[in-house]
Amino acid sequence: MSDFTHFDSDGKAIMVDVSGKAATERSATARGSIVMAPATFELVRGGGMKKGDVLSVARLAGIMGAKRTPDLIPLCHPLSLSSVKVDLTLNEEKQAIDVTATCKLVGQTGVEMEALTAVSVACLTVYDMCKAVDKAMIISDIRLVHKSGGKSGTYEAS
Repeated sequence: MSDFTHFDSDGKAIMVDVSGKAATERSATARGSIVMAPATFELVRGGGMKKGDVLSVARLAGIMGAKRTPDLIPLCHPLSLSSVKVDLTLNEEKQAIDVTATCKLVGQTGVEMEALTAVSVACLTVYDMCKAVDKAMIISDIRLVHKSGGKSGTYEAS
């Protein structure tokens, strides 16, 4: 188990000690989608959902989710995020809302989990706001697409 950083030599879960790491600029971007029925897509586009402006509420929820990541993921460090940006785009071809989140900070550990959480929470919020008319929506393809900073350098998804 020594290849996994969140386990000690006895296989017990631990929070990684980052005290010896240099603080560097770090950034991470994640993406995901929520696919819905054409009628639901049109309601979102036209602002016709009874619960309100789906895209604005989901954007705010994604930002809030990024900030609460260590409350949700047990071994994540609490971070002082310097920026969280969440974009929701209507994808006509897929009848989906595509979500992109980018988190940034200067610190000793990365922000990948915060970006992934932001996308997940934004998608879940869309689901919550639209479920009265479409319970068959599919949240999919949540993934890290970019990260920079830290010892491991830059990662770009292919």
